[in-house]
Amino acid sequence: MRHFLPNGEELIIREARLRDAAGMLANYQRMTAETDFLLLNHAEAMDLDAESEEAFIKSHLEKNRQLLLVAEVNGRIIGAVNVDNTGHDKRTHVCEMGIGVAKEYHRMGIGRRLMTAMLRWVDEHDDLWLIYLQVAAANEKAIQLYRNFGFQECGRLPDGIELRPGLFSDIVTMYKKV
Repeated sequence: MRHFLPNGEELIIREARLRDAAGMLANYQRMTAETDFLLLNHAEAMDLDAESEEAFIKSHLEKNRQLLLVAEVNGRIIGAVNVDNTGHDKRTHVCEMGIGVAKEYHRMGIGRRLMTAMLRWVDEHDDLWLIYLQVAAANEKAIQLYRNFGFQECGRLPDGIELRPGLFSDIVTMYKKV
């Protein structure tokens, strides 16, 4: 899908490919330096390599209940959304999603576009009808985005993530039935 950003740049949202590994890794490592809201800290992200990123992409390409979309501007990956399903018989209807966008592209509608594309994909899979995510309670902008898409809070893990040494935030679990 092609879109134009407020700054005039062209945004492309598409499925990830194996050759995207280096670009996805670079974006993730950059984002961990920009925010405390991702699961890994910057040092942990810098320990990742292209092989592990290729394995991550491959796992999404090989399974029909997995999705990995990238957001690309000027040939550079600046965001992604993924959907994971365990494949276990008792949880075939449940999937978990994660999303991230580089800070320089915040507030340009990219997260909204990634969410829209992801939810369209989920809608096409009749066996997937419950989607959930986990987010730091301190990440109020992300929580508002999820609420705008109909996600509801269903639980909290007090002090579930250490954002920075000594600074903790609850982890909020949110869900949506589609």
